[in-house]
Amino acid sequence: MTTVIPEDELEFHFYRAGGPGGQNVNKVSTAVQMRFDVKNSPSLTEPVKARLMKLAGSRLTLEGVILITAVRHRTQERNRADAMERLQAMVDEASIRPVYRVPTRPTKASKERRLKAKTTRSTIKSGRGKPRQDD
Repeated sequence: MTTVIPEDELEFHFYRAGGPGGQNVNKVSTAVQMRFDVKNSPSLTEPVKARLMKLAGSRLTLEGVILITAVRHRTQERNRADAMERLQAMVDEASIRPVYRVPTRPTKASKERRLKAKTTRSTIKSGRGKPRQDD
């Protein structure tokens, strides 16, 4: 199940970026900072919100807003698409419920095998020492 974030929940700010682009860099605002309010998003369930906030790490603000900055590409459209793809990847990862391991106890036979192996190894190692001189 893939949760798609509607574009009306995303907020975009464009600004000038460094990097490739030549003289165009000084004229055009191509870099994108996308904001997504996780806490108040109606399109996500509470468990997904909690996992997404944990997954966001340092990109999450104190108000519960995820900030994604995209400056990889030379055009505003590609940077915007890149930011949206990265958010979607995070949402997809957070949508997967973790599988919890059910703890099991070792069987009696496996305990006995382990102890027998330890005893065998112990006798092998004790035979490696210097021979004792019994007076």
